[in-house]
Amino acid sequence: MPPSFTVISDPADPRVEPFLNVRERDLVGRQGLFVAEGEVVLRHLLTSPLCEPLALLAAADRAERLAELIGANNPAALVYVAEQSVMDAIVGFPIHRGLLGLGRRRAIPSASGLIEGLGPQARVAVVHGVGNHDNMGGLFRNAAAFGVDAVLLDPTCCDPMYRKAIRVSVGAALITPYARLEPGDDLVGLLEGAGFEVVALSPSGRQDLKDYRPGSRTAVVFGAEGPGLPSDILRRSATLRIPMAGGFDSLNVATTSGIVLHHLTGGRS
Repeated sequence: MPPSFTVISDPADPRVEPFLNVRERDLVGRQGLFVAEGEVVLRHLLTSPLCEPLALLAAADRAERLAELIGANNPAALVYVAEQSVMDAIVGFPIHRGLLGLGRRRAIPSASGLIEGLGPQARVAVVHGVGNHDNMGGLFRNAAAFGVDAVLLDPTCCDPMYRKAIRVSVGAALITPYARLEPGDDLVGLLEGAGFEVVALSPSGRQDLKDYRPGSRTAVVFGAEGPGLPSDILRRSATLRIPMAGGFDSLNVATTSGIVLHHLTGGRS
């Protein structure tokens, strides 16, 4: 075991307090911190320019793998190792992945600051009213997969730094620039003022997705399943639809985002 790793033998050791009862802590919040779970997600935490790893916890049989992941990154994070039974007692459930990281976002810019800093060729995914962490994670995963430059969240969206959202995103939430709009912000006006064409997805959209050709700066708005997007956003945006078989007019929002972002970005990576 690498000498820089500290062995934890007591689940009540105060040094691993941030990892105690992970699921319960999910519910009460971590005051700006987040937990990354599993090897792939931890790799993103260790290499992301957007996030700072603060502490790492590994099961004893994963210690060498964690050392490989750390490699030359040399983070300032504290690194702890515990036998599997001790790690399970710390987190409050059998954690088969055996790797956890505690981190924080280095800085979350304002919505206007984020989009103004994008280049002349840019794609932005805008998420409105999505409160499901699985869907949020799926949206970020698709945004990263298709090279979206930024994600904007309206004030009612759930937290993409929630542990489940990070896990479902396979770590994409840790490497994708995002910002949250403030209550009262004019979403469409903000984007148009920065030179973006705003398009919105709706089953009643005026144009089929396959016929749409995006401009140099395009922002696409996705709404929650069920209520969809507010009429004001639809009225002020170019609206797109994905044709479906008769009698069915809805896709999961994460699935929708994958289809749409592939079209808008040309599948770029």
